This record gives sequence, C-alpha cells and structure tokens, in this order.
Amino acid sequence: MRTARLRTVHPVLWAGWAALAAGAVLCVVGWYGVSGERFAERQLPYLASCTVPGAALIIAGAVLLTHGRSARAAARVEELYGLLVAEEPADAEESGQVPAPVATSGDLLMVPGGTLFHRADCPLVAGKREAVPADSRALMIGDLSACPICEPRSAREPSEPPPEA
Repeated sequence: MRTARLRTVHPVLWAGWAALAAGAVLCVVGWYGVSGERFAERQLPYLASCTVPGAALIIAGAVLLTHGRSARAAARVEELYGLLVAEEPADAEESGQVPAPVATSGDLLMVPGGTLFHRADCPLVAGKREAVPADSRALMIGDLSACPICEPRSAREPSEPPPEA
C-alpha cells in the first residue's frame, strides 16, 4: 500500500531547466545578431556575449538535469531497499528469540558443481530440476558447506541418523 506523501521540489532539476532555457534564449539572440551583420568584426560581439555563454548554459543545464535525475533515482533505490530490508523489531533481540530457519525438511539436496548443501524445501533449491540428493561422501569429507539460508544439519553431527545407502 502506498502512502500519500508530498512530492518535494528538486532545486537541481529546476536549475537545470532554467539554465537550458536561458542558454537557448541567448543562442537565439546571438544568432539573430550575427545574422544581421555582414562583416565578421561586427559579428564577434554577438558571438562573445550571447552565443558562447548560451552554449555554456545549455551544457550546464544538461549536466544539472542528469545529476538531478540520477540523484532522484538513487533516492528511489534507497527507498526500495528500505522496503525490502525490514528491520527486526527491538523486542526480538531483548527476548532472546532466534528466528526459525526458512526450511524445515530433513532431506538434503545439492546442485551439481555447487559448494552448498540445502534442505529440500530451501528457497534456493526448491523447484529446481537440477537439484539432486546430496552426496554423503562429499558431506563426510567436508567438500560441501551448509547453506546459510536453510541451515541444514551437517551429516557429521552425531544427532542425525547415518545416511541411507
């Protein structure tokens, strides 16, 4: 659900548009002045006082608009990141509750060529066709590490029954 909020005015964007408009006006005035003069020595003042500063203002306006839009996009990304990463409530730390693992299945799976073993209902391997039962030999040697998401119990822990052959 989106909350209604007041849109802030971005001064960098407004300054960019103002610089672009002023630069365009100066370029038009310089062009008009140059076009009315026949000799180059009479055209130089228009070039120096209107056209060159106008072109500089157009470039400055384009830079300001680019910076303003990228800053605005960065603010949006930060807002979305804040929505994705929700902070844990302060009560959870005080009460000593540890969040439960995401997966609870006892079946261990692995992806060929991977370095982790997962529970069958781990979101990283759930529904993947290439996930195969974890190789018990690789688990015993320690070639595979436990997934930090689903936190499966290692095959080397004594509380787990030995893997079936």
